[in-house]
Amino acid sequence: MKKTLSILLTACTLLAACTNEKPMSVRMTESEMQRVPESWRLDFKDKIKWDYASGVELEGMLNTYERYGDERIWQYVLAFCDTMVNEDGTIKTYRPHEESLDRIHTAKLFYRVYDKTGEEKYKKALDLVRDQITHQPRTHAGGFWHKKVYPWQMWLDGLYMGSPFYAEYTRRYGGYNTTPDSCYADIVHQFAVVAEKTYDPATGLFRHAWDESREQRWCDSITGQSAHSWGRAQGWFAMAIVDALEQMPADYAGTATMKKILNAVAEGVKNYQDPATGLWYQVLDCPGREGNYLESSCSSMFVFALYKAVRLGYLDSSYLAVAEKGYQGILDNFIEEHEDGTISLTRTCAVAGLGGKVYRAGDYNYYINEQIRSNDPKALGPFINASLEHELLHQ
Repeated sequence: MKKTLSILLTACTLLAACTNEKPMSVRMTESEMQRVPESWRLDFKDKIKWDYASGVELEGMLNTYERYGDERIWQYVLAFCDTMVNEDGTIKTYRPHEESLDRIHTAKLFYRVYDKTGEEKYKKALDLVRDQITHQPRTHAGGFWHKKVYPWQMWLDGLYMGSPFYAEYTRRYGGYNTTPDSCYADIVHQFAVVAEKTYDPATGLFRHAWDESREQRWCDSITGQSAHSWGRAQGWFAMAIVDALEQMPADYAGTATMKKILNAVAEGVKNYQDPATGLWYQVLDCPGREGNYLESSCSSMFVFALYKAVRLGYLDSSYLAVAEKGYQGILDNFIEEHEDGTISLTRTCAVAGLGGKVYRAGDYNYYINEQIRSNDPKALGPFINASLEHELLHQ
C-alpha cells in the first residue's frame, strides 16, 4: 500500500512538473478549456449569447494555437464559431439593428476560421458584421456612437470593439462599397476624435468616455468628459491602436496620427504604473486612494499592448522595461496555482459602464464597488496575448 501511494505521489509530482514547464499562454488556455469544456459557455454563460467577452479570450486562445499548434485548442475555438454561425451566415442572438460596437469584435475570429475551413458561412457572417459599420450612427464630429441606446457618446471601449475588425476587413476585402483609403481614413478619424475629446491634460490620461450632447449626468457640462480614467477603458484603447495599426498599410500617411496617439497613451501608462508591483489601478487616475485596487484586466492589456507595440516598432524600446515589470507583477500578484494543475487569473473588475437603465454615474465610488472576480475573459484574453509576447521575446 505504501509503495502504491509513493508511486502515485511521484506520478502527481511529475505531472505537476511537466505542467509547470509549459508556456504560460498554454497553461492558461488549457486551464480554461478544463474549467469550461463547452466554449460557448465562456464568460459564465448558461445560454448562447453573442458578445465581445468570449471573443476577447478566444482570440488569445487562437493565437496560442497558431504559436504552439495544439489541435485541441483549434477545435475549442472552432466549436464556438460553428455554434454561433448559422449556415446562411447569420449569427445567433446578433441584432445588427441595435447598432452596438460591442457586437463587432468577436467576428474577428471568423477571418482565420474562414481561412482555415473555407466555409462560406463565415465570409457571409463577416459581411453581415461589416455592414453594421456602414450604418453605425455618428456624432457630429464623425465618431461612432458606442451604441444606439447611448446616443452621441463615444467610449474608449468602442475603439477596440470596432476598429481592428474594420481595419482587417479593409485589408482583406477592400472598401465595402467605397475605397480602402477612405476606410483607413475613417479608422484614423475614429481614434483622432476620441483622443481629442477624452484626453485629460492634467493627468496625461484619457477619460472613459465623452458625451457630445452633454446630456448625461455622468459627463462634465463643459467638456462632455466622464469623471475618471478607468483602467480597462484605457487598456481597450491601447490594444485597439496597436491591433488596428497592424492591419493597416505601413506607408499609409494616417498611421502617423495613430502612432502619436499611441505614444501619448503609453506615456500615461508608464507614468501611472505602480512602482512597487508594476501593476495598474482600477481607477487609473487615483492611484493609492482608499478603496482603489490593483486590477488584472487593465494590467494585462497594458502589458500586451506595450510588448506588441515595441515588437512592431510603434513604440521605442524603453517601454519594454515597463512591460516586463508589469508582466512579472501579474505573475506575482494575480496568478493562483491549483492542486489539479490549473491556474487562475484573479482580481478582475467584472464590468463597468456609464448611464443605462440602472444608472451608472461613473464616479469614483461606482468604479471601486463593481464586482471583482477571477477568470474573467476580459482579463484572460489580454493575459494570454501578453504571455505570448513575453514568450516570443524570451524564446
